[in-house]
Amino acid sequence: MPAQPTRDADASPLVRIRSLLPGLARAEQRVAKVVLEDPATVARRSITEVALAANTSETTVTRFCKAVGVGGYPQLRIALAADTARTEARSSRNLGGEIGPDDDLAAVIGKVSFADARAVEETADQLDIPSLQRVIDVLAGAGRVDVYGVGASAFVAADLQQKLHRIGRVSFAWSDTHIMLTSAAVLSPGDVAIGISHTGATTDTVEALRVAREHGAITVAVTNFPRSPITEVSDHILTTAARETTFRSGATASRIAQLTVIDCLFIGVAQRHMDASVNALDATRDAVGSHRLGVRPDGRRRPRETGK
Repeated sequence: MPAQPTRDADASPLVRIRSLLPGLARAEQRVAKVVLEDPATVARRSITEVALAANTSETTVTRFCKAVGVGGYPQLRIALAADTARTEARSSRNLGGEIGPDDDLAAVIGKVSFADARAVEETADQLDIPSLQRVIDVLAGAGRVDVYGVGASAFVAADLQQKLHRIGRVSFAWSDTHIMLTSAAVLSPGDVAIGISHTGATTDTVEALRVAREHGAITVAVTNFPRSPITEVSDHILTTAARETTFRSGATASRIAQLTVIDCLFIGVAQRHMDASVNALDATRDAVGSHRLGVRPDGRRRPRETGK
């Protein structure tokens, strides 16, 4: 079993509760929903009141607290109170709600930007640095890196592949199931396979990682849920912290959160080979330079190069 990622002590308890929600017992899920719906109120309630609101027992509330790693109900109340204070300090506007049919465009912009910013912030807060460091280590020494993702995650996979390719790392991104599996089958020890899946339950990506692991490759999962099926076939786990609401099928905040992790990985690998990375970035920029219009970002025309 891979080591489960640890969470920063200052990270929001709500992030952990949301990520563990699918794996909780049904009665514990009811407690989780009560907490997630109004954490500020729960921070002021007794354990008896929370149990009644969740239609369960005080013992179940205590089990829930242990399952999400806060120890007991008093510790949960303290964590929720602290998180509420941090949230209020960050923003005085209530932009975290669902997008409704009557929201005007200004409200939509506000809610989308708020959700994206929170996804990046909460992902950074809970991202386990030792786990990230280990993944950077294996990527920096990999003979080849294959990245798997379908749907919206395919675009994130392609972004990582393009970034690694620009600094001279041998990398491929696959989104077709058959090609993912054939790619995984030719990997070997020293190679790395990365699977990107918000739910961690995308069959195509999970299966590709399983095959890659069977052939000796080091496997990495990027997912929002640390107890999802993809983690069972992964040597290393990196978690995001995105909460999708009205337009979950649009994969909005989850994609931003995944890109945050991907950018951290890329920068970490580039740092390991700093001189080579800078030279490669310069070379790739020069290679496409002739395909840009001869204007500066301010709209004025660049001076014509006279050559040597």
